[in-house]
Amino acid sequence: MSRKKRAVLLALELVAVCCALVILIPFVMILINSFKDIRESALFGLSLPSEWHFSNYKDIFGQAHILRGFANSFLISGLVVICVNLFASMAAFIIQRRDSKLLRGVYFLFIMGLIVPVSIVPTIELMGLLHIRGTYLSLVMYYTAVLLPFSVFLLVGFMKSIPRELDEAALMEGCSYFRLFVQMILPLLMTVLVTVTIVVMVSVWNDFFGPFYLMTDSTKWTIVLQIFNFVTMYSTNWGVVFAFMIVVIAPVLLVYLLLQKYIIEGLTAGSLKG
Repeated sequence: MSRKKRAVLLALELVAVCCALVILIPFVMILINSFKDIRESALFGLSLPSEWHFSNYKDIFGQAHILRGFANSFLISGLVVICVNLFASMAAFIIQRRDSKLLRGVYFLFIMGLIVPVSIVPTIELMGLLHIRGTYLSLVMYYTAVLLPFSVFLLVGFMKSIPRELDEAALMEGCSYFRLFVQMILPLLMTVLVTVTIVVMVSVWNDFFGPFYLMTDSTKWTIVLQIFNFVTMYSTNWGVVFAFMIVVIAPVLLVYLLLQKYIIEGLTAGSLKG
């Protein structure tokens, strides 16, 4: 490699590091200020606290509605992940394996779902007509519908890299379509399904508007809505608020850091074939 190319790569790496540091500054500020008292945390500084206040985290877990918010978020996220993975994988299998104008039209409808924004007012009216507004089911259906297009798009792209000869050989041996899908296709989709799982979980966990408009019962609020309520209660004590934010961010951030390689593999899977 020439000296000029090495210099360009070094400059690009320095730019990338600087951009990463700029993005990390707010997280560092939140983490440091979560250990400060009322006076110091109100300054929003990056300096270390004069006295470490671990009691901020103790105050959080001493409130029952916080734990309930975590339970609601885990429940809704888990159900949405199951629904999206199941329905998206089945839809991708049928769309990619059957070459018909009807299914191509269905696929284009899914693609339109990536472009068309969600209209919350008709959604609220529909939930009211179905008498499910304010229930867990309403949120699960809402998130499943919103996140299905991206998942189907990702899975159809990967399905193109799985040879059809595999299906034909299995069917010739007497394998049913259901058994083919469950025992042969699903294991091959695991890399992409892990990617879908992470993207869906992060999207559901961090969303505010869905539960804000569709969930009328405060006992079923997700953790993000609990943050909103928590800030209004403790707006003068930013140390406790920042500690709450760290606790909320930590599970998703940990999952993302542990499984980030699967996200890259899943997003690029099938991009070189089909």
